[in-house]
Amino acid sequence: MTKDRSGGDTIRPVSWPWLVLLVLAAALAVAVERPRLERRFGASARRDRERQQRKKQLRVVTPDDESDEFIRSVQRDLDALPTIEERDRKT
Repeated sequence: MTKDRSGGDTIRPVSWPWLVLLVLAAALAVAVERPRLERRFGASARRDRERQQRKKQLRVVTPDDESDEFIRSVQRDLDALPTIEERDRKT
C-alpha cells in the first residue's frame, strides 16, 4: 500500500502473474471442496431432502388405531385388482 496525496492508503495495481496465481488458487480450492459441495447442494442431496420430507409425513398404524378403517381400505384395494376369470385361463 502506498500513501496518496490526500493522506489515505491506496492499493497498487496488481500485475497479471499475481492475478493468474489468485485464479489458480481459487480453482484449486473449488476442486478440493467439490465433493463436499456436491453432497450438500448436488442432485443426490436434493433426493435425500425430498426423501426426508416424505418420511416426515409417514405414520405408524397400530392395531388399535383405525384397524377397521385399515381393513376396509385393504378390502377396497383387493376388490379393485383385476382378476382372471376361469374361462380366460382356458384360452
